[in-house]
Amino acid sequence: MSLDRLLDEFGVAAASVAEAVLPLAALFLVFQALLLKLPGKNVVDIMIGTLIAAAGLFLFLVGVEIGFMPIGRAIGEALGAMPHKGLLALIGLFLGFVTTWSEPAVRIFAEQVEEASSGSISAPTVLYTVSIGVALSVALGLLRIAYGIPLLYLLAPGYAVVIVIMWLCERDFVAIAVDAGGVATGPMANTFLLALALGAAASANGRDMIVEGLGLVSLIALAPMVSVMTLGLLVRWTERRQE
Repeated sequence: MSLDRLLDEFGVAAASVAEAVLPLAALFLVFQALLLKLPGKNVVDIMIGTLIAAAGLFLFLVGVEIGFMPIGRAIGEALGAMPHKGLLALIGLFLGFVTTWSEPAVRIFAEQVEEASSGSISAPTVLYTVSIGVALSVALGLLRIAYGIPLLYLLAPGYAVVIVIMWLCERDFVAIAVDAGGVATGPMANTFLLALALGAAASANGRDMIVEGLGLVSLIALAPMVSVMTLGLLVRWTERRQE
């Protein structure tokens, strides 16, 4: 990568971070002046934490542009050109699982679920359940690209299953499942996995890159809802057997 392009990426990332962080910091200062009245040490700690988070976000955005997205696109193109389409499912399972396993938003969400449930729903259980759901959705999404399956044929039955399970599952798991679908579509999914799908669609013969490549994130958002509510059904069934 040339120095000019690297500087351009730095500028774009810095502008994006400023647009995201500065309004939040300004809003906090307004609330601090009018309502919160926190001690000065707390304000300093919060502002230092905000600067650290902004620096991390800046480095992440730069890394995405020069690392994650090109790698995902290259791997997707290599997968799309493979003669054995069945291998796409196995590779998709692996990539979907490890990507979700390393997703910061999913880990934070799992910890919050454990805290809110007083430990009755452990963080590893949530993390494994969401990761398995995303792994299955990525495998299914790559097969959709390979065989040209319309996206509607997957989404419509998927959401029909969600509606049915929602009536049978415990309310606690329904709430967790809906949020799980949101956190699973975090930075890792929208950078690496989406680039992976676009690369696979670009290398597939006669495939429209937009029609076939995009849509994977919708499957990723759907899968954790099904997997988490399925976990809720299993927990409910186990409790009834014990009773």
